[in-house]
Amino acid sequence: MPPLPRLPERLHHHAYVVADQEANRRFFEDTLGLPLAATWCEEIRHPLSGEPTPMCHTFFALEDGGALAFFQFADPEVYRLCITDHPPQVRNFDHIAFKVDDATYDAIVARLHAAREPVRETDHGYCRSAYATSPDGLIVEFTVDPPDAAVIAERRRADAHAELARWLAGDRRPNNVLRPAHAAAS
Repeated sequence: MPPLPRLPERLHHHAYVVADQEANRRFFEDTLGLPLAATWCEEIRHPLSGEPTPMCHTFFALEDGGALAFFQFADPEVYRLCITDHPPQVRNFDHIAFKVDDATYDAIVARLHAAREPVRETDHGYCRSAYATSPDGLIVEFTVDPPDAAVIAERRRADAHAELARWLAGDRRPNNVLRPAHAAAS
């Protein structure tokens, strides 16, 4: 089947459920610097009882018009129904990543350090990333592309299907020759 004639334009929003909108706001707005752009107060039907349940839906702005969105429910049972009972032991691979420039990357890392929030930095070779975790466990990644990102992307686009087929056939050799040898897998 051919690809779409026109790809989606951008991420409109990524939604996540939180226990405390104010703790979440402090992390995303005060610590990271993403401004609160909208708050929608609505009602949903309780998933089990069907009763009206108040809900608060916040949006934190991204440069391209997209947003990070968060739900909080007045009924704590709805929160418990929306989150996983057993988060994975290794959570690194479930995250959302944002492209930033060098100055924004440095500012975010400085803000996290100033707030005494843990931050993990990784050089993937094809990009450099800083990772932080929100109060409810959403891992957010901020990524800086290298100057030759377009060349790197074109190479990977050219062999994407062949590399996937190779890996699926059992050939597990790494193909990231750009990643520093001393860096651990992330």
